[in-house]
Amino acid sequence: MRGVTQQTQQPRRTMLLDTASLYFRAYFGVPDSVRAPDGTPVNAVRGLLEFIDRLVKDHHPDDLVACMDADWRPQWRVDLIPSYKAHRVAQETESGPDEEEVPDTLSPQVPVIEAVLDALGIARVGVEGYEADDVIGTFTGRATGPVDIVTGDRDLYQLVDDKREVRVLYPLKGVGMLQLTDEAWLREKYGVDGAGYATLALLRGDPSDGLPGVPGIGEKTASKLLAEFGDLAGIMAAVDDPKAKLTPSQRKRLDESRPYVAVAPKVVRVAGDVPLPDVTTALPRTPRDPAALEELATRWGLGGSLARLLTTLHR
Repeated sequence: MRGVTQQTQQPRRTMLLDTASLYFRAYFGVPDSVRAPDGTPVNAVRGLLEFIDRLVKDHHPDDLVACMDADWRPQWRVDLIPSYKAHRVAQETESGPDEEEVPDTLSPQVPVIEAVLDALGIARVGVEGYEADDVIGTFTGRATGPVDIVTGDRDLYQLVDDKREVRVLYPLKGVGMLQLTDEAWLREKYGVDGAGYATLALLRGDPSDGLPGVPGIGEKTASKLLAEFGDLAGIMAAVDDPKAKLTPSQRKRLDESRPYVAVAPKVVRVAGDVPLPDVTTALPRTPRDPAALEELATRWGLGGSLARLLTTLHR
């Protein structure tokens, strides 16, 4: 099967992995005493394989895509908000994306992760000029069946859509304990639906992404403003309406933040028009390249982590 849009009699369940988010969690969740025969740490590699094994066992996807950050800090976002992820830049480069600050013993594991995914036959998709979030957003928009997005990044809550059966599986502890995020959970926690979460996020701001937000507008206030005025356009229209229920401080701060509010939606909202490559996304039952996989398993000491995943995929 090619892509996630092919129609079948039974809707196919798609699982989209925010891969970097998951291998970062694996890296910090699995001891770095887990090493290859030559002593190189492989805790992120083995941890990610164990994550995928558990996810496939528990959620039975028909299609699985490991979405990658081909550009973790796209220039088009930086052009709109220069502070976007600026504090995470390890080194600026002229010819390509800036280098992200990554733990020394994690960086060498990323190519191994990519090679193992490729040998397994798990679709791995990154698109130049876009983050993994954007790849996930585009796959989600094209899907014709249920979608499970696995991420430790709350930004992707904006894609939750009960009508389309799109939910986020947010790891709380490993992947054995997942928060199943649907619209009911979002409304209880934040008072918004998926579409409203992006507006809440841009008003609140996010220091981890270098997004300043609107000063004085925290999560609770943003939720109340959305409940009162519906959406971002409604909130900004209220700034110009003297009869609108805004405090003088809120009106002043929103008015002063107009330049930020004008560009923030494009930065905060995931892209839905990424030019995705034509890839086979069906969950592989057997490895695409058994010889390469065996060599990788031996060289990096992937042991039971890989063996268990292969057993799960073969079922």
